[in-house]
Amino acid sequence: MDYKNLTSQLVKQCLRSGADAAEVYLQTGRNLTIEVRNSQVETVQEASTYGVGLRVFKGGRMAFASSNDFGETALEEAIRRAVAFAGIMTPDPNNVLPEDKAEAKVEGLYDPETARVPLDDKIKLATNLETIALQVPGVTKSAGATYGEEEGEVFLANSHGLLKSYRSSLCGFGVSVVAEKGEQKSSGGESCRRRFFADLKPAEEVAGKAARDAVAMLDPQRVKTQRAAVIFDRDVAYALLGGILAALNGERVLQGASFLGKRLGQKIAVDRLTFVDDGTLARGLASVPFDGEGVPTQKRVVVEQGILRGFLYNTSVAKRAGVKTTGNASRSGFSSLPGIGAHNFYLAAGTSKVEDIVKATERGLWLKGITGYGINPVNGNFSGGAEGFWVENGKIAFPVKGLTVAGTADEMLNGIDLLGEDLDLNRGMAAPTFRIKALQIGGE
Repeated sequence: MDYKNLTSQLVKQCLRSGADAAEVYLQTGRNLTIEVRNSQVETVQEASTYGVGLRVFKGGRMAFASSNDFGETALEEAIRRAVAFAGIMTPDPNNVLPEDKAEAKVEGLYDPETARVPLDDKIKLATNLETIALQVPGVTKSAGATYGEEEGEVFLANSHGLLKSYRSSLCGFGVSVVAEKGEQKSSGGESCRRRFFADLKPAEEVAGKAARDAVAMLDPQRVKTQRAAVIFDRDVAYALLGGILAALNGERVLQGASFLGKRLGQKIAVDRLTFVDDGTLARGLASVPFDGEGVPTQKRVVVEQGILRGFLYNTSVAKRAGVKTTGNASRSGFSSLPGIGAHNFYLAAGTSKVEDIVKATERGLWLKGITGYGINPVNGNFSGGAEGFWVENGKIAFPVKGLTVAGTADEMLNGIDLLGEDLDLNRGMAAPTFRIKALQIGGE
């Protein structure tokens, strides 16, 4: 089927059916899931999906309908529903569609070789991953290994003449294991995701890290409640980034639900901190040539050397705010309306080696795992359950569990005194290892 032509024709059909303007978002895809436990293949599941989302506008009113049936009757019914719904919605002058016909140039979104790798090789990859991890002394059980891949195409057209498409792929694998010592149990897991199959890390590297992490957390000790330095490992960067990203959402800013809402152009962090949102990163996991409304993506610095430079917007929220869209319309699929989200969002790397950050720490926590919501985007408060390693005199002293870490976004962003060089841009949200000079640590 010529999906590009279908997308264009559906826009015209919406207009003939009474819409003043229309957008069609069509998506096709295939995904594969393999699950292995104790050398036994538990799941091999492959599925194809496709569907279309229709946004129609009539007299300033907007309505949405979707269909996963591309039959003529089903599509006509979806259009009829959307136009009918638009007639009863409340008018809003911010219900508009973008007009930018350009696309960002993004390299490395699709790997045709992934689908050509034999299924048996993918099953063997997951099985070997588990086998390697179980060979590490101290590891006693497997919680399973997985391999997954997905590929798909997106087609987008609107009544302003936009007609765009792109193809993308992702693949990845991971393993989770349990280490035991007497009555103690400790878990560890690691995974790797890439655009290209050939870029996946060696199974030995991924399995080894999962196993070592599990064993390293055996024999934990307790520490007393105190204020001390906290080193955030790059694996727990989301504890800082997630709340910052939510606070940069332009809709939250308009609603007064962002602790950063009134600080545009102001200094919010130490000079060494620069946050970037990049939809054009080559082979980036969240890279796309255009966002969920067809607006070209870009590389954009949102916090520059500690100064807040801007927020994230889609088209309608940008119009409400009196600014231009930043190409951050997010979409979870054909059945969803555009929201606001980041692409590859990261804290730019510093110059410190991880071992030097540890050596420079007289007393504190090297945070390896955290639970909880992280930074609250409304008030900037931070808290979470924590585990990792206690550092004394620049050396790892012992593992710790059952702690809490608490503070505020202000003291965290302005308290980072060491920033690592170990940024891994093969994650959609990433930061290097960094140290905050002092946070409240709850223990005994």
